[in-house]
Amino acid sequence: MRAWLPVEGDAALYGLSGLFAVLTIALSGNALYRQWAILAVGPYFGAAALALATGWRRRRAVQRERTASGYRWSITRVGLFLVVLFGATLVPLALEVAWRTEGDPAAHVQPEVPVVELAGHRAAHGHSPYQASVRDGKVTSTVKGWPAYQAFYPYLPLMTVFGLPSSVAGAPPRLTDARVAFSGVTLLVVLLALGLLRVPGERKVRALQVLTVLPTAALLLATGGDDMPILAFLLLAMVLAQRRRPGWSGIVLGIVSAMKFTAWPLAALALFAARDASGKRAPRPMLLGFVVTAGPVVLPFLVANPHVFVVNVILFPLGLSGVASPAASPLPGHLLVHAFPVLKHGVPIAASVLGGAALLGRLVRRPPRDAAEATSLAGWVMLIAILVAPATRIGYLVYPINFFVWAFMLKGAARDEVAASDESMAPALAPAGVTAGPGPGGSGG
Repeated sequence: MRAWLPVEGDAALYGLSGLFAVLTIALSGNALYRQWAILAVGPYFGAAALALATGWRRRRAVQRERTASGYRWSITRVGLFLVVLFGATLVPLALEVAWRTEGDPAAHVQPEVPVVELAGHRAAHGHSPYQASVRDGKVTSTVKGWPAYQAFYPYLPLMTVFGLPSSVAGAPPRLTDARVAFSGVTLLVVLLALGLLRVPGERKVRALQVLTVLPTAALLLATGGDDMPILAFLLLAMVLAQRRRPGWSGIVLGIVSAMKFTAWPLAALALFAARDASGKRAPRPMLLGFVVTAGPVVLPFLVANPHVFVVNVILFPLGLSGVASPAASPLPGHLLVHAFPVLKHGVPIAASVLGGAALLGRLVRRPPRDAAEATSLAGWVMLIAILVAPATRIGYLVYPINFFVWAFMLKGAARDEVAASDESMAPALAPAGVTAGPGPGGSGG
């Protein structure tokens, strides 16, 4: 695969995405996912075919794309990216939003969207988004016409920001759908993060594709999408850590960690990657930025009603609230608890203890040295946690997938920084009377 031209890599990714769409149409029991797949399969396969044809033509040319453009995007690649962005991401999103406003609202949206919108409506009117609790096996503060599980708000307080547009009186419903805010913020933050990162362009292209046009983003943005802005802000935080801006990275980590607990594993491990401008460890500015940002947002809700907060944010997502969650994908942890209900509480406790001990041992023996290693380790932590959790969505696998892609990208940035540092130190380390590079005559001084 290393011998492939970049456009041939595009062809493979778009082709696999088209195959994913076909399998979704044939096998998925979720009608909303099938609708997305029907809309996206044509753009994916069309872009794959055009990318493959372009790569074949360029291979026959004397000068290959790598030599000619240094991995910069060609007009053809940019055009294919835009075709897939509109065909697989933005058009399905727009249609699903429009169909929701015109027909059955529940048929064209994932449950997390109305939950976030209701939380935004409550926040706009001065009420806490955390209303649901469980008493005598029954959910209190249910919403009429909604399933019991949709009464819970399993997010942290700042996520309500995405639901605020829906509370604006007289605003067009197609613009107040939370998915519009999820998508807009995701695209803007991803572009900002990749613009700040100094790394070979092709690595940034792959990260951009995973976060915007491949099924890892397109399916989620069109149907639900609450995890995508989380990933976008996490990427920005790790880029700032890579750029040795620990304070700013901590502030961004505080923002995203006040939205959803899925941001916390990487936020904690990012402390090991905190470096100041001189390259020395600097976890304190990052931790300070995190605390002063997340603390004032989360603590008031926790202090106001600890029981309801814990039930909504911790027990319900873990499947320990006594109410079945729709986030129960057939992964190993869920299958084990389903087969042996007595293990319902034991599995998460055992996984936390054993996994925590293994992670602690790894951190003691070989702590992450930079943003790339911290992101890679967070990917493994998230992957294992998702597989063993009693109630989780298979869609959460988008976290480790992105973390591994970012680790590959950030590793390239780390190598560039080391190379640049070596070059800057070479003149100072050279013996007296010897220059580090060729002199005016083309040879060493």
